[in-house]
Amino acid sequence: MRHLLIAMLPLPRPSVFVPTLTRVSFKLLCVEENQCPIVSRGSPGKAWLWASSSPATVLTVVLSSSCMQDPSSEESVLLSYEMVGPGAGSRLHWFLLMWPKVQLNLSSFVLQVTAKTAFLFILPQYNVSVPAADSETVHYHYGPKDLVTILFYIFITIILHAVVQEYILDKISKRLHLSKVKHSKFNESGQLVVFHLSSVIWCFYVVVTEGYLTNPRSLWEDYPHVYLPFQVKFFYLCQLAYWLHALPELYFQKVRKEEIPRQLQYICLYLVHIAGAYLLNLSRLGLILLLLQYSTEFLFHMARLFYFADENNERLFSAWAAVFGITRLFILTLAVLAIGFGLARVENQAFDPEKGNFNTLLCRLCVLLLVCAAQAWLMWRFIHSQLRHWREYWNEQSAKRRVPAAPRLPARLLKRESGYHENGVVKAENGTSSRTKKLKSP
Repeated sequence: MRHLLIAMLPLPRPSVFVPTLTRVSFKLLCVEENQCPIVSRGSPGKAWLWASSSPATVLTVVLSSSCMQDPSSEESVLLSYEMVGPGAGSRLHWFLLMWPKVQLNLSSFVLQVTAKTAFLFILPQYNVSVPAADSETVHYHYGPKDLVTILFYIFITIILHAVVQEYILDKISKRLHLSKVKHSKFNESGQLVVFHLSSVIWCFYVVVTEGYLTNPRSLWEDYPHVYLPFQVKFFYLCQLAYWLHALPELYFQKVRKEEIPRQLQYICLYLVHIAGAYLLNLSRLGLILLLLQYSTEFLFHMARLFYFADENNERLFSAWAAVFGITRLFILTLAVLAIGFGLARVENQAFDPEKGNFNTLLCRLCVLLLVCAAQAWLMWRFIHSQLRHWREYWNEQSAKRRVPAAPRLPARLLKRESGYHENGVVKAENGTSSRTKKLKSP
């Protein structure tokens, strides 16, 4: 029977961070659930372990061995180690008493005491086994514990945000020598390019593997879609974590006060739409709409990055302007088709929050109104910005035309003398010089 134990051993603080070879002598403690601590029979074992003696002055030693149960013994574990290398000569003896439920999970290397709490933060909760044709599949539904998972991934997203900023964006912006305003917009677009690109790839993979593209009827058939596959639920949790992390990032990134209202608008819009699709069990439709929206936003922020690198490069803006209008049309069409027509034909027309059913006329109208209002607002802002851009362009062109040309000075008329020139001397037509000859005095 195999067991693992962990011992935290204080080490002398080394001057540098160096790998250290440690020889460990130990008596292993077998730990079983609902039993008292027991000690293995036989002589102590010995092992050579590679460890890192970091400035934390703590060495984590993981021991593994076969052991036999001895319920009559209540000894503590005798563990000693001897350092070989920079810390040679130091020898410590430790007596560790292990309690019943302190057992290391071999698959995840997490102690049982903290495993459930760790899984609550790391993995999606509320898993349910759903019978399938051949076997059972595990699906998930939502609940209050999802907030804990979202909180954990908010911190993960903040760390990733800092890594992208430190190792990618800051190095590029130093070469471009941007102003403060452009530097702030460059950082915003750079972060969103990374997020939108990864989200588009991830969302496209989920949509294809789940078959939502090949079967559009699945967007409304079998509603409510209470039980979600793992990848669908995890995608939504990560999306909510990202847009929630964007709120404190406004403070961490020291965003200008003039930019905060604009950024708060689109952050809140994303949160409302993603949370609405997740809570109202419209996850399939939400995935398709997010795929379209993120594709357009990725193109826009890429155009901004190229513009900051070269102000004469505006071709991507023209491509984005064409794609933007088409995307609004597709989003409105899909929303009306799935919510207005698809869900209206589903037999289960009832309001039952316990079962996740919100398929009523009032709910459908509210969702459609929200989607249409958001798309209309985005389209109005797009048209307004395009008109302003064109107005500025024509003003610049007209200003160039109104600039008066520099007055041309009249050409000076050269008075040519009669005769012809020979070697720079004007001579008369009869061959004599035009200059008067000096008379010699007698």
